[in-house]
Amino acid sequence: MKFLYMIMACLLLAVTLPLAAQDESAAQDLSFGFGEDLISSGSDGSGAGLAVSISGEVKASVPGFVDDFADGADHTRLGDIFSGRLTFTAEGSRAAAVINLKLAPGLIYYGEKSPVYLDEAYIAAYFGKLDIEGGLRKLTWGKADSMGPLDVINPLDYSDLSDLSDLMNLKIARPLIHASLRFGRFSKLEGVFVPNFEPVRFAESGRWAPAQFASLSQLPPGSIIRPDTRSLNYAQGGLRFTTTIGGAADIGLQYYYGRLTTPAVTMTAAMPPMVTFAYNPYHQIGLDWAMVLAGFNLRAEIAANITGDLKGNDGAVYNPSLAWSLGFDRDLVWGINLNLQCNETIRLLDSKVGGNAQTDIEAGTDVTATRITASLSKKFLRDELEIKASAIWEIESSAALVMPAVTWTKDDVAVELSGGIFVGDTGGLFGQFHDNSFVKAAITYTF
Repeated sequence: MKFLYMIMACLLLAVTLPLAAQDESAAQDLSFGFGEDLISSGSDGSGAGLAVSISGEVKASVPGFVDDFADGADHTRLGDIFSGRLTFTAEGSRAAAVINLKLAPGLIYYGEKSPVYLDEAYIAAYFGKLDIEGGLRKLTWGKADSMGPLDVINPLDYSDLSDLSDLMNLKIARPLIHASLRFGRFSKLEGVFVPNFEPVRFAESGRWAPAQFASLSQLPPGSIIRPDTRSLNYAQGGLRFTTTIGGAADIGLQYYYGRLTTPAVTMTAAMPPMVTFAYNPYHQIGLDWAMVLAGFNLRAEIAANITGDLKGNDGAVYNPSLAWSLGFDRDLVWGINLNLQCNETIRLLDSKVGGNAQTDIEAGTDVTATRITASLSKKFLRDELEIKASAIWEIESSAALVMPAVTWTKDDVAVELSGGIFVGDTGGLFGQFHDNSFVKAAITYTF
């Protein structure tokens, strides 16, 4: 925790020093290079220039589940059909404010159903080479295209597995303070402080609830004990340095202190059993690298996740682990593009696991967790028509999700026909949802 408070103090110092150093000439420059056509923030027309914009999308989609169709119309439900998003941006020379809203009739926001979901809301202030951001924010650390081991700031929302194509849409925004300092031509130092914690999110009931959570829902009320993760005891923070070597290779080095987003679940032998959720603290040291080589856009990450179980025999705490990611994208023949990525986590001190199979949270699990993500795409008709096939394969559980899609885009309108096919062993995340294979037709207007 001392490290977190040091990060917070450094961020606050970074905010105050540039403010104190601003001279009068900068304060008197009211045009800021934006011209005279912007909205004025002053009632008398003499205020600083302010650019205000609204953007977003409106989507009508009709999802249907193949298993429901087989049971007849009485068992078929097509969902809410409408969804959308709105982004409000106000930008001046020294700062910008952004509010992102999700819109849908059936959204769940902090356990309550609401047609409007606050996705992001933050302010960014610019002081030369130093940028400060604060608010509800989604950040990306690391070089991997999706779900890399270094992208640890925002947990993911798996409460609906019918749309896994957009990683930023899956991320859960967190309240945070983020500072970045640029120096030299290609180097940057970042710091982040997150005052509380939220775990990865799964549905606990309904169609998308994993088997483990579905069984917990059968317990009597009060049988599940969850910690209050909103206190400073669950604060997190980290530092990241990125630079370019020789103008060709991008590298990054980071340290992060946080909590594992997967809960450590323990159960008492009493009747009824009491189930306790805990979120283990850990330190992460990581390195990433990216470059173009022989036409391949290569990306790699490696991380050491150091938990409190340094002997490997504490059944209530996850063992330390190594995690790595290696991927690339490349144009193949006939304009076909391939994007391929492999992620793997390797548990350390595995021989110490399972001393007491009834109380060790990792007993009976594989020493590795390996996931391959692949995407093939081809565009036609001056890039207006795209055919795409994506897949996520969990190797240890022999389960996969295959997602074909055909999209036609004309200016601001996109029409898409897509689907998801769950296959494999029912013990894996994807295999257990084999009854949830779906098709979806959607039309989207972006403005």
